[in-house]
Amino acid sequence: MVGWIPSLLNGAKVTISLTILAVCAGLILALLLALGKISKKKWLNNICSAYIFFFRGTPLLMQLYFIYYGLPQLTPLLTINNRFLAAFIAFGLNSAAYTAEIIRAAIQSIDKGQFEASHALGMSYAQTMRLVIVPQSIRRLIPPVGNEFIMVLKDASLVSIIALADITKVTRSISSSTASAMVYIPAMILYLIITAIFSFVFNKLEKKYSVYE
Repeated sequence: MVGWIPSLLNGAKVTISLTILAVCAGLILALLLALGKISKKKWLNNICSAYIFFFRGTPLLMQLYFIYYGLPQLTPLLTINNRFLAAFIAFGLNSAAYTAEIIRAAIQSIDKGQFEASHALGMSYAQTMRLVIVPQSIRRLIPPVGNEFIMVLKDASLVSIIALADITKVTRSISSSTASAMVYIPAMILYLIITAIFSFVFNKLEKKYSVYE
């Protein structure tokens, strides 16, 4: 059983890297989507709402399948040979849709008096959002974004379907080669350890910065 650990740890590196990169990219895109959805420009609102509806309304597994296997059938130019890159794109786009709703709710939870005060000071809408509203919203985002991070971490096991060597893929390979299901025990323990570490980090951030104290 000890001999399985190095392979599982290599799989953990892939899982953790994918999760961190996808969530970070998703946060950037999510901010744009959230601002677009609350925009008074109807066309922009419709585009952002449609994006969020699509990625929240269809299974992540199908999105991953389509990006890796479906896009090349539309045109060879869209072929993504790098499995990690394909997974990163799928998870980043999906995470953005969920995080956009979190950010939108956080922005709209800010007292309207903040907007009025900023307007009275002669600030434009863009300045108000950038300098006043968004910075305050960040404090409210920590708990839900932490939950989204943990969800993406666990959903990362789906990348095994495109043969990306994450924890789940490595576990299945070891199980097949050894004809033993016992490898799932250290694999699940490894998932629990990773989840516990990141949960601890987000709990610390929540206590230090969150408004929900």
